[in-house]
Amino acid sequence: MKKRTNYQCQGCGATLSKWAGQCSECEEWNTLVEVAAAPANSRQAGALTSAAPTRVQVLSDINTQEQPRLRTGLNELDRVLGGGLVPGAVILLGGDPGIGKTTLLLQSIAAAPGLNGVDALYVSGEESAPQIALRAERLRVPTADLKLLTETNVDRIIEIAAAMKPGVLVVDSVQTLYTEVMQSPPGSVAQVRECAGRLVSFAKHTGVALYLIGHVTKDGAIAGPRVLEHMVDATLYFEGDPGGQYRLIRAIKNRFGAVNELGVFAMTDSGLREIANPSAILLSRHSDPVPGSVVMVTREGTRPMLVEVQALVDDNQTGQPRRITVGLEQNRLSMLLAILNRHGGISTAGCDVFVNVVGGVRVGETAADLSVALAVVSSLRNRPLSNELIVFGELGLSGEVRPVPGGPERLREASKHGFRRAIVPKGNASKALTKDMDVVVVERLSQALDVVDGMR
Repeated sequence: MKKRTNYQCQGCGATLSKWAGQCSECEEWNTLVEVAAAPANSRQAGALTSAAPTRVQVLSDINTQEQPRLRTGLNELDRVLGGGLVPGAVILLGGDPGIGKTTLLLQSIAAAPGLNGVDALYVSGEESAPQIALRAERLRVPTADLKLLTETNVDRIIEIAAAMKPGVLVVDSVQTLYTEVMQSPPGSVAQVRECAGRLVSFAKHTGVALYLIGHVTKDGAIAGPRVLEHMVDATLYFEGDPGGQYRLIRAIKNRFGAVNELGVFAMTDSGLREIANPSAILLSRHSDPVPGSVVMVTREGTRPMLVEVQALVDDNQTGQPRRITVGLEQNRLSMLLAILNRHGGISTAGCDVFVNVVGGVRVGETAADLSVALAVVSSLRNRPLSNELIVFGELGLSGEVRPVPGGPERLREASKHGFRRAIVPKGNASKALTKDMDVVVVERLSQALDVVDGMR
């Protein structure tokens, strides 16, 4: 029997029986996507959804007692997830090809039976069973309790998982799945949305913790419809240079924990190794002070982390000065250079300015403002700052230095790694560290520049 499909306009929601380049209702072009047609009767509907019957409940009667979380076997992954996996949660993990997504989850679920007493099922739609077995052997993970299924039909996956009742289910990857209800090929917008919707419904009704591995586009976004990220409970990105050693896993969305939490791993010959103290490996302490280098304390989720900000200011030879950043927003650098010119009397109009955050870390918070500004000044004047100095603070357009969240925690992290001097906003000074650190508080950019000049 031929499966019935319709086409829905993403602009106005109109449903058509045939595809057309232009929606006949709102007259928008290229907005029609394939959707599954409603089944003819309720019996067919029950067969297609694989969901248990639902009922109306009174909100006050629902049990709100927090369920114990399932440990993943990797402390850094537990940190990013907010303490572990919540039964019934759906986790979307994205990353560049070859970054280590399969390795990460293989290492994690291999320990699930021993840690939580639940079965784990790994569903691979990209690699064959021998390939997964060879990878597990290379990673030296225990495979006696690791269940593997190579399948791309989402209805078949749900049927097998419903019979097996695993505690943790991994699907690698969601772009390889298909359902016979849809006529479009695997990886299309319609297939990804429909297959993900069925898996999410299955996870919510059975309580299985579900991982969905997703491909990313060249822009770094999860491939497929944007609604995919709205359907899941948490969206994680696995980042790093595939040719480098370190990998970062970051939570962009998390219904059960803090967002922007960061986990750090090192890729070795035997798999991923957790880095419990990332400041120690991301921070390069120069033997002698060098111009353009300033250490700051950034905050990823609940974790303070020391990183080095490097700036290079050089004469421009083309007549069009360049502003290039790595690990920092480029528009923010342009704004900071304007603040330096207006409120610090320091112009970089005829110079190229390059700013790099060492270690491949991306700093998205405003606490980097003051450290970037002082690094630019240090490079421009060719005057190095002290190796024992840390700097953080937000710069306003009127030249004020604003406090940032978690000031005492940042200072404690710096003190733990041997830093003895700090330039921080007035609202972030910590009296508890006055004996261990020389903390200089500033309220304006001009004051910070005077303090740096006095340190020579």
